[in-house]
Amino acid sequence: MERNGGADFVAVSIREKLAKLSVLQSECCIYRVRKQLRELNEKAYEPEIVAIGPYHRDKPSLKMMEEHKLRYFQFILQQNNNATVERFIIAVRSLEQEARRCYAEPITLSPDEMIEMMILDGCFIIKLLHKFETPCLRANDPIFDMDWIVNSLQRDLLLFENQLPFSILCKLFDIIEDPDNHNRLIHLVTRFFNDLLPDRVCSNIGNSSCRHLLGVIHNNWLPFEPNDSKKEESWCFIPSATELQEAGVKLKKDKRGKLFDIKFKSGVMQIPPITIEDRTETFFRNLIAYEEYCPDNELSYVIDYVKFMDCLIKSPKDVEILCRYGIIDNWQGDYGVVARLFNKISAAVTGPGKHFRYADVFNKVNNHRRKRRNRWMAILNRNYLNSPWALISILAALVLLLLTLTQTVFTVFPIKL
Repeated sequence: MERNGGADFVAVSIREKLAKLSVLQSECCIYRVRKQLRELNEKAYEPEIVAIGPYHRDKPSLKMMEEHKLRYFQFILQQNNNATVERFIIAVRSLEQEARRCYAEPITLSPDEMIEMMILDGCFIIKLLHKFETPCLRANDPIFDMDWIVNSLQRDLLLFENQLPFSILCKLFDIIEDPDNHNRLIHLVTRFFNDLLPDRVCSNIGNSSCRHLLGVIHNNWLPFEPNDSKKEESWCFIPSATELQEAGVKLKKDKRGKLFDIKFKSGVMQIPPITIEDRTETFFRNLIAYEEYCPDNELSYVIDYVKFMDCLIKSPKDVEILCRYGIIDNWQGDYGVVARLFNKISAAVTGPGKHFRYADVFNKVNNHRRKRRNRWMAILNRNYLNSPWALISILAALVLLLLTLTQTVFTVFPIKL
């Protein structure tokens, strides 16, 4: 009896928990960064000046921009006769539940608070993009009076946790500008972030696959050609830039390629250039977080690139070599800072996975290193041909050897006159 009673109690408890279990949301696209990544550099995921969405909105350090959000919204109402407060509310209210499902964590805001937040945050972003593209709209705007404010806004709007569903931006854009002209919105977004990212972006997709601003940048940053690395069943990591040079691998800057288009052919590794500045680590970390939560496991371009650079860079000397060839444009000044940057970013990052983009490149490099002829030529170049004076010494020794051989031949076989 006690056993049955105990079983009945457990059954009731389990059924109650099952009844409270939330439904898995396939629309979810805005997450909190996992602990293992956050602990390595928490500041890289925290906004400096503006909160977008619900995750960071209550932080006192971000309250300064709340008044600017209201001013931007007021500016939109004054400049657009078709835009009224009521029209914005009606438009966003229809998407309120859909927007909630985009966030991985439950949102404690009431429906009215959620709607107000999305209107003010979304209109602020859209008007900021407009002003960035059109300087004549910036009159009496303190945001554009100081470069550091714009720089911080650009950084904060690319944080993985600091996002608004792109469907909300599109709905607001329909009221502020031409309806259904969302390619125009994507153009404004890519223009706003174009100079910040290590590689130029271009609008090559429609808005159907965009989930938020960070997703727009990631999607537009991808190379045009598909990833064919699935053909590689096994591969091994490559050594550092210093070791590659010692093994006879030549490094060359590829001016025409996009950032991820790294190639290896005939002993030459072609690598597109990258600029390293203060915000590079933040950009990479948030793009990596986006890729880790992305349902498409093949969209790991940033993760794979960071792993590739982590292989090349093991010490400040490796950075110096890459800078010498123009592959890295170092705005940090110190080679050690850049080396630590890539080594730190790569730590705690999942991957590379089975679709590793550079598997074919790694295999070609390792096969090149294993060939005996290439190793011998590398030793010859390193030990005897690494400077003009060494080359002159070898040539002088060869001339002396030829003269000695000639003298020996004439001594053994004298010419009779």
